[in-house]
Amino acid sequence: MAHHANTEFVPLTLAVLTLSDTRTPDNDTSGDTLVERLEEAGHHTGDRAIIPDDVYQLRAKVSQWIADPEIQAVLITGGTGFTARDTTPEAVMPLFDKQIEGYGELFRQLSYEQIGTSTVQSRAVAGVANRTVIFCMPGSTGACRMAWDGIIREQLDARHKPCNFVEMVSVKGSGYCKGVRS
Repeated sequence: MAHHANTEFVPLTLAVLTLSDTRTPDNDTSGDTLVERLEEAGHHTGDRAIIPDDVYQLRAKVSQWIADPEIQAVLITGGTGFTARDTTPEAVMPLFDKQIEGYGELFRQLSYEQIGTSTVQSRAVAGVANRTVIFCMPGSTGACRMAWDGIIREQLDARHKPCNFVEMVSVKGSGYCKGVRS
């Protein structure tokens, strides 16, 4: 992890969304894990929801957060597999201004080390919409831990160099990486 001592940590406000037909606030261990980790990192939970695996409810909730100037990042757990009810990528990708292709690639690389070739069934995706970064990951608690610890935590830390998403999601930011424009 590359940090620069002269760069200050910038706390962000994140929303956490669990997609599930069976999880409740009492048994949403994946959502709990994401909230715990983001707050341990120094960020704030701006909102949290559990909704059924439904394309239109998912789009509506994420669109609400994208339009909210207080929400800078959205973490979505669930709905990234191959069953008929798994529609998270189809629901959120039309909302993206830009897709973050490397997120899914890196997620599957990290996942391969733990579950082998079963990682091909993960459709983890990420993107940016209205200066809000959105990360979608499988519904398992282990996948959420791996995504946060292995990718998201550093990308939401202003001290991580050469690139992170903090400057892009902050009101005063103007790009993805200093010297690198897309």
